[in-house]
Amino acid sequence: MSGNYFGDPARIDPRRRPRTVSFENPTGAAGSAGATHGGRKGSPSRRLDIGERVVLADIDGPGRVGHLWLTLPPMAPEHLRAFTLEVFYDGNDAPSISVPVPDFFGTGMGRPVPYHSALQSVQEGRGFNSWIPMPFRQHLRIELVNDSPRRAELYYQVDLVLGPVADDEGVLHASFRRENPTTLRHDFVIADGFTGPGRFLGCNVGVRVLPEPVWFSWYGEGEVKMYLDDDSDLPTWCGTGLEDYVGTAWGMGAHQTPLQGVSLVLADPAAKRRQPDMVSFYRWHLPDPVVFQERLKVTIQQIGAVLLPPGSGATKEAIDAAGIVCGSGWRHIDRPWAEWFAVCERVDDYCATAYVYCCDVQSVPRVVVAEAIADVARVPFEAAPTFELAMLDS
Repeated sequence: MSGNYFGDPARIDPRRRPRTVSFENPTGAAGSAGATHGGRKGSPSRRLDIGERVVLADIDGPGRVGHLWLTLPPMAPEHLRAFTLEVFYDGNDAPSISVPVPDFFGTGMGRPVPYHSALQSVQEGRGFNSWIPMPFRQHLRIELVNDSPRRAELYYQVDLVLGPVADDEGVLHASFRRENPTTLRHDFVIADGFTGPGRFLGCNVGVRVLPEPVWFSWYGEGEVKMYLDDDSDLPTWCGTGLEDYVGTAWGMGAHQTPLQGVSLVLADPAAKRRQPDMVSFYRWHLPDPVVFQERLKVTIQQIGAVLLPPGSGATKEAIDAAGIVCGSGWRHIDRPWAEWFAVCERVDDYCATAYVYCCDVQSVPRVVVAEAIADVARVPFEAAPTFELAMLDS
């Protein structure tokens, strides 16, 4: 990770006073950590009951969270995604962050695979870390909600500094959206409803690739578009395709870089299906900031590729009758293995976590747990991680 993301690490600012908050020091007070049981690891964790909401931090500002770490026992995807992280600023009752735990830390679909980027990591698939700066001016409250059907042991630590926050620093907001399934020809919305001045920091997006007619060979031709301020029908920022947005090309396999990548590609190795079952990808706009003055809307199209072999005239007619061909229409390809190519509208299951800095504190829609956990259970060919099985046996 480059120091350019976080300022000059050699700079010493005596106005910034370090604090940590955990079950070993719930108030974050100086000189008060690790007091229980003689200071010999007396309160490192706590078991959360079903339906319990626990306060992770409740701190007066000004200050800045620099690192948030937590871990929960390994569990089924639909259970883990029922844990929600919420953040409240300046005494507001409505959250400015409300996101399922695995999604907030960068891994979608309830599957915490090993993941590392410039601002987040899920180390070994079980240690959730965020280094996204979280300035706060008056007050900060972080809560975790257990809406899963099981009790769970929680370990966590919030690392922060108390001290001045510059006037031009935004407050972090994060929202979770899901559309299962999407609507034909209606682009999925990654981020919307934020009032500027602000900055779109980035996002992670999950896709459950729905069973499609046999003619689709690829699901990810959709473009990411960012509508800024007065943009209406056409955006200021427009990409060229799903895999292009995360910096790869000609398909998309699992890979990770500091600023963009694909954390999850889940596919049945025995199936003849040409597309994966689930995908999760991410992008950070750090050296390429997306700043807006008044409003922001980020979308992604649901468009796939169709490649027809010779002798597929009936299939081509069926696609034309469905009215889903888009782009520049059909292109004739003179190859032994392919005769026609087109990009076509399609329907899939999309979810996204968007990270947005805003000058003013704003609320985001709260996670609807039933919608977040629907259809994310393990598929038949998917085995539970070895570590999870060991924990269940212990």
